Amino acid sequence: MREHYNVLFLCTGNSARSIMAEAILNFKGKPQFAAYSAGSHPSGEVRPEAARQLETAHLPNTGLRSKSWDEFAKPGSPRLDFVFTVCDSAAKEVCPVWPGQPISAHWRVPDPAAVQGAAAEVERAFREAFFILDRRISLFLSLPLGSLDSLALKKEVDDIGRH
Repeated sequence: MREHYNVLFLCTGNSARSIMAEAILNFKGKPQFAAYSAGSHPSGEVRPEAARQLETAHLPNTGLRSKSWDEFAKPGSPRLDFVFTVCDSAAKEVCPVWPGQPISAHWRVPDPAAVQGAAAEVERAFREAFFILDRRISLFLSLPLGSLDSLALKKEVDDIGRH
């Protein structure tokens, strides 16, 4: 089994879902995993509701920022082992060529930032997105990565996105 894996979570705006996924995996996956997040069209800010959800879950959120996926396609970027899209828009876009030919999968998560209405409804949408991501990341961390070949591993990470 390898000692370290780099994981990139992608979403269009990189302001909520991918940010929460980065924080969850960096907390739960230490020291074997390093998580990053990025967007095809980053908003430039982390949604305050996402930051509050991380605080509520007692997860560190310092250093989280909305950034372009171009940062991870440059020479000297971390060699990616896994790339997960968490929104349908990013899954349909043509992604950069990632160094290292990572295993990729689409883990669709409804966009909490698109919910309009009372503050309680918006908060519930962010909480639900957080719990979906937390569950999928827990399933991902339970995979026997060292004993699966790349085709079996690809199937497993795809299956996680269906849960």
